[in-house]
Amino acid sequence: MAAPTPLAGALALVGDRWTLLIIEALLGGPARFGDLTTAVAGVAPNTLSDRLRRLEAAGLLVSLPYSDRPPRHEYRLTGTGADLAGALRLLAAWGAGPGGGAAPLEHRTCGTPLEARWFCPTCDRSVADEEGPDLSFA
Repeated sequence: MAAPTPLAGALALVGDRWTLLIIEALLGGPARFGDLTTAVAGVAPNTLSDRLRRLEAAGLLVSLPYSDRPPRHEYRLTGTGADLAGALRLLAAWGAGPGGGAAPLEHRTCGTPLEARWFCPTCDRSVADEEGPDLSFA
């Protein structure tokens, strides 16, 4: 049996309907449970609790108590969780593409839509999608 691919491993951690939306909501900084139920429209409280527990177990966020009676927590991304910001922006940009109905991500300073590119620092150049067969995980 073939070893799971890096993409399969990532999807096992964050590939359900709500997880990436929760991570996106936490990119702006720590949030409490009530804040997250508002930020992630439509998520049921039991589903949110489950996803928060899973994300904490995976090391993508930490929960910090701010009240003992009743027990209440604030949630914040770890460095590993925050590392998903780039992937989320790429996915959102793809979703905003033709037919997506949303404006592309743009640089606020000048208003120019951003472009995402893979770059090889050794070759000092962008790597084209057509070079896919030449790419591998180390």
